[in-house]
Amino acid sequence: MAPAAEPGRLEALAWLLMFLGLVSGLLQSAVGSPYGRHALAAFGPTLPGRLSWFLQELPCLLVPLYVVTCTPAQRLGHWPNRLLLATFIIHYLQRSLIFPFLIRGGKPVPILITLLAVMICILNGYLQSQYLSNYAVYSDNWIKDPRFITGCAMWLIGMLINIYSDNILRNLRKPGETGYKIPRGGLFEYVSAANFSGEVMEWYGYALASWSLEGIAFAIFTTFILGSRAKQHHRWYLEKFEDYPKLRKIIIPFLY
Repeated sequence: MAPAAEPGRLEALAWLLMFLGLVSGLLQSAVGSPYGRHALAAFGPTLPGRLSWFLQELPCLLVPLYVVTCTPAQRLGHWPNRLLLATFIIHYLQRSLIFPFLIRGGKPVPILITLLAVMICILNGYLQSQYLSNYAVYSDNWIKDPRFITGCAMWLIGMLINIYSDNILRNLRKPGETGYKIPRGGLFEYVSAANFSGEVMEWYGYALASWSLEGIAFAIFTTFILGSRAKQHHRWYLEKFEDYPKLRKIIIPFLY
């Protein structure tokens, strides 16, 4: 059996994750993003974009697999736990084993930022998988609960928006073209960071379906990180393109 103190540690890790998201979001807003089009040279040596994304996302795939195989995983005999953990793993299968290898000419990412992202993904991968594998208690009827059904639907729609929006961004430039273009189509008609909108929606859906502190902690962390980056994107588009659609919001259609 797992130590009795473990649930308390998981709760502490959930609050830590939210705190790290808040601090990272505030720093990103104050001093700029450490990677991509807003990157600052002060962050030191870099890794190729594809390699960095692969390395930093992979722990959220490997750590759950470790938890499932090397801990009692006593709650995975229940379908709600299995399905919720599956949503987490499916996302990171796509983000670690597919997304990085679709990147076209991605900008280098500082090694320091890659390492920090790896640490965050280890923390979050452990938090979500340990909670769902060994501690989350759901009745078997939870999969019929409106919160579970609505949350899973939000997760799926958000993931599809995220993947489709990333595809739009990858195909903005034709072979041989350089420079930036205004993204159009899909949710980009309403917000500047449609790919981020989809990912934020995913994790609020996951939080609703899991109805847990651990789930909402990850959703809030994602909001802080991607929200501040989306604001940078929006401001950059407005400054760079005189004809940028003025009615587009930042990350939430019609609202923000």
